[in-house]
Amino acid sequence: MRRMADILILAAHPDLDHSRVHRAMLKALNAAASPHIAVRDLYRRYPDYNIDVASEQRALASARLLVLLHPLYWYGMPALQKLWFDEVLRFGWAYGPGQQALAGKDLWLATSTGGTAESYSASGENGYPIDAFLLPYAQSARLCGMNFLPPLLLHAAHRVADAELVRHAEGFAQRLLDYAANRDAAAPGQAVPPAAPDIPLDARPALFSPLPEARR
Repeated sequence: MRRMADILILAAHPDLDHSRVHRAMLKALNAAASPHIAVRDLYRRYPDYNIDVASEQRALASARLLVLLHPLYWYGMPALQKLWFDEVLRFGWAYGPGQQALAGKDLWLATSTGGTAESYSASGENGYPIDAFLLPYAQSARLCGMNFLPPLLLHAAHRVADAELVRHAEGFAQRLLDYAANRDAAAPGQAVPPAAPDIPLDARPALFSPLPEARR
C-alpha cells in the first residue's frame, strides 16, 4: 500500500489556469518531485463542491504539515477552501473533547494579495495590518491544537517581476524540501505548540442532526 505524504498541500485557486503566481509555485513543487509532498487541487478535485470528507481526513491523518496555498479573496480564503474547513475539520474529529486528530501537526499558509505590503497597515487603504486578516487561520490552528507557522506572503502579486516570482516559487519549494529533510525541525518557520481550548461536549450540536422544518 502506498504511504501517504508527510506534507499535504491544499491548492485552492478558483482559476488556476490563469494564475501566474500559483501556477509558478506548483510548477516549482513538481520540479522538486518529492515523495514526501502531495498536492490536492481542490477546485479540480471537487468542481461540484461535493467534498469527500473521509478521503480528506485520511490524507490529513498521515501528514505532519498542512499547507494552505491560495490567494486571499475578500480578505480571506476562497469559497471551496472555506467549505473544506467547514466539512472536514469537524467537531468530534479535529477538535472537541478527546478528539484532536490534528493536534501537534503544523499549519502553514502560503498566500498572495493584490495589494502592496504598505496597503496592509493602519494608514493604508486596507486599514489594518495583514495579521488582522489572518487571525481566523491562526485561531483555527489553535482550536485544533496545531502549530500555526509564520505565513509566506507575496504582496502585489499581479505586479511582481518574473525573476522575483521565480525566486519566490523556488524558495517555497525549497522550504518544503527542507521541512521534509529535517523531520524534527520546525521549518518552514518557528512556532510554539498551542494548547487546544477545552471545548465542552455540549458546545456544538450533534453531527447530522436534522433541522426543524422552521429552520430549513
